Amino acid sequence: MIRKIVQYGHPILRQRCQPVTEINDELIELVNDMLETMVHANGVGLAAPQIGEDLRLAVIDVSHDPECISYLRINGKETALEDAMPLVFINPELELGQDKEFGMEGCLSIQGIRAEVRRPEEVKATLPQLDGTTLVVETDGLLARALQHEIDHLNGVLFVDRLPAAAKVSMKNRLKKLLANQDPA
Repeated sequence: MIRKIVQYGHPILRQRCQPVTEINDELIELVNDMLETMVHANGVGLAAPQIGEDLRLAVIDVSHDPECISYLRINGKETALEDAMPLVFINPELELGQDKEFGMEGCLSIQGIRAEVRRPEEVKATLPQLDGTTLVVETDGLLARALQHEIDHLNGVLFVDRLPAAAKVSMKNRLKKLLANQDPA
């Protein structure tokens, strides 16, 4: 089922989400809804708070662009991108690389706004799975950026918070306009 994606200004987007403590049929159904919603919205990632759920749960699929990374290691083994997607994970932990780069980002919860965001180029993510196993993912490129972006959502951080000061100032009016034009429902 396609879920409604909450938009900028909704309080759940600013809170640190609760850990997932139980894997049950309801959670599996939620994951399936999230994947369907992400695809329907043409996104590469979706975090549970973006559909109004206070859970440390996210999904990512960047398989539409196999050239978006230069490497992917899962649990120490080189892995093909298409074999790893979609990524579904709960209660993630993230280690950030030292070197940073700018890249264009947008967000399904901040419609119509994209901006250059400076983030670490590489990450090492520990991603508990629904089956009780854990994936340790080491990667770069779009997948590294998507992991950082979605995990930020689980911590109540939005990509616009990561903009340099000057960009934040220029973005302020556009964000105010988004808030003013929101559907009150």
